[in-house]
Amino acid sequence: MSATVPCLGDYKEVDMHDITDRPSQRGTEKYHGGSGDHRRHGSGDNRRHNSGDKRNDKSKYSVAYYKNEGETRGNYPTEDENPNESLVQDISSTAVLTPLDDDLVGEVPDMPDRGNWSGRFDFLMSLLGYSVGLGNVWRFPYLAYTNGGGAFVFPFVLMLFLLGIPLMFAELALGQYAGLGPASIFSRFCPLFHGLGYGMIFISGVVSLYYTCIIAWCILYLFMSFRSELLWERCHPDWTTSGCYSFLQADECKEKPDSFFYGINNSCLNLTQATMENLTNYTMEKHSPAQDYFEVGVLKKSTGIDVMGVPQWPIVLCLLLAWVMTFLALSKGVKSTGKVVYFTALFPYVVLLILFFRGVTLPGAMEGIIYYIKPSFAELGNAKVWSDAAAQIFFALSPAWGGLLTLASYNKFHNNCLKDTMIVAFGNVATSLFAGFVIFAIIGYLSHELNMPIEKVVAEGSGLAFIVYPDVVTRLPIGPLWSILFFVMMITLGMGSEFAILETCITAVQDTMPSLREKKTYVVAVVCAIGFLGGLAVTCEGGIFILQLMDNYVSSWSVFVMAATEAILIGWVYGTDRFMQDVAMMIGDMSRWRLFFKIFLQFLSPLTLAFVFIFNIIKYQPMKFGKYEYPGWADGLGWILALFPLIWIASSMVWKVCQVKDPNMTTIEKVKFLLKPSPEWGPAHKVPKYEDVNHEINGERNIENPNFSSNDSVTHA
Repeated sequence: MSATVPCLGDYKEVDMHDITDRPSQRGTEKYHGGSGDHRRHGSGDNRRHNSGDKRNDKSKYSVAYYKNEGETRGNYPTEDENPNESLVQDISSTAVLTPLDDDLVGEVPDMPDRGNWSGRFDFLMSLLGYSVGLGNVWRFPYLAYTNGGGAFVFPFVLMLFLLGIPLMFAELALGQYAGLGPASIFSRFCPLFHGLGYGMIFISGVVSLYYTCIIAWCILYLFMSFRSELLWERCHPDWTTSGCYSFLQADECKEKPDSFFYGINNSCLNLTQATMENLTNYTMEKHSPAQDYFEVGVLKKSTGIDVMGVPQWPIVLCLLLAWVMTFLALSKGVKSTGKVVYFTALFPYVVLLILFFRGVTLPGAMEGIIYYIKPSFAELGNAKVWSDAAAQIFFALSPAWGGLLTLASYNKFHNNCLKDTMIVAFGNVATSLFAGFVIFAIIGYLSHELNMPIEKVVAEGSGLAFIVYPDVVTRLPIGPLWSILFFVMMITLGMGSEFAILETCITAVQDTMPSLREKKTYVVAVVCAIGFLGGLAVTCEGGIFILQLMDNYVSSWSVFVMAATEAILIGWVYGTDRFMQDVAMMIGDMSRWRLFFKIFLQFLSPLTLAFVFIFNIIKYQPMKFGKYEYPGWADGLGWILALFPLIWIASSMVWKVCQVKDPNMTTIEKVKFLLKPSPEWGPAHKVPKYEDVNHEINGERNIENPNFSSNDSVTHA
């Protein structure tokens, strides 16, 4: 008697032991069972019935396949038939069926759903928005300038291959394969290093606090740009300091007959009077009103980190707005985020193109570009250049921050994560290089206007974004328009990265407590509220010193160690060959890439990270911000922030070993046991439920995916 199957066509079953064990081309593969028994799903019953008579031989068939199209037979294959000829697709002899297409046998039951991207480009845009951020505009150009100009491109691209591509691909593939974020994936992938994922989450959580504050500054500048004359064009007495020099006020004074502009107090004097008082031959160290506006007018910058002061209400309101925008983008899950990032990822390129074509037409722009691209190959002998190149790759692609694992965990199982890695990695490098042309064209113009050497104009980080460029737009026709464009670009760059950083924290909460997945809006609201309250310290008068401290310590030391640990776990503990087999399950044949990733994940990437880490330790100096030297207690606080993820990882390792209660195991045996993937480790597949046509086998057989809490019974007719 045969059973009717509620899907396309009738089917019969093939002996899974007789089918050649070929690599799957579509992603079916065995799960890791821990004990090595890969046929634990009911195969014992099959072997037991195989010892019976001819009528019981039918019980050995256990992999469903279709008959030829249009054929209507209800019998089982004879001993002479080759059942492989009727298979719809190449299936491994140890495969568990997965719903790769609509033509799978059986009904796929509903599983607890974490959500998925609506489409492949949603993920690609989110990944691009995460990787291309503020660092591409304000950090890379400065590093290129200080490390040999055009010669810096060589170590930067080399570090892309040594660190960027291998680590980025490894994390994307790992997250996509398991369908889990960093909070859960390592407890299954390598239980001993369960704390590694939480270390990544800690990094992302701290970075989100000050990163959103930078976005708040951009929002404030955007609001201040909607006026006919920008506030930082003149030296206003409310926030002016000694040395403030307004070129706008100087030009206005020069247009008046017999007038002289006295820059020390920005006053327009009668030329005769100024000559009589011997004021015409004065000297002063000039700086732009934009510098005073940022440091005094916006930040109310204190004298140091030990003078925190009170929060500045304009920044607090803008910070609140930044978190509200983040909440609205993330509250509905990755499907809503995937739509927002189309704007946040692509709009910055539009603005960069506009600024580039405007910048290259300015006087002095070519001098700035030549200064940017002129190689100084002597710098390549300096180890600092290579260390900075490696650090910039980490800032650009963000491996070991948890964001790559999180974004990839929402992918469809057969998404080509290798192609996505290449697109985003090379797109990121191209964006950094192009942003350098834009910024240095503007810096060259500013050098020409100020009659100053370029090296005196160049600034790093916040100085470039909130001092140099705002000063430049005051010298351009329709300055407010260029200011609006620039800060809208900065906001979209920042928000694109912030969405992914915060999604890492939110996913961690939901993966740790799956019951909260249906309460996504409340989880996002609570996380955003905590982020807003945590960021208030950066809005204080001494907040800029807190920001620099977190940026210097949190996102460097521990990230290098965690990335090296991750590479070693994949390359040596789990095994590159095994890892590449898992990847082949998702995207097909990986034989051409196997040697590349084997060499890099096992040797080159960990060794490069070790070099960078050791070099940074050797060259370590107490932190400075400009001319300000941080007190010892502040450096100590920075080291606590830097080492906390590593202490957490080490503590969780000890806790995991203590959790193994087997008295017959030594500590070394427990460690070896915990280095192996747990029984729950496996691909993020849903498993179909179907009726078995073999009516002579009674009972129920469970077919389950370890990544989903599902117990699907197979009923025998």
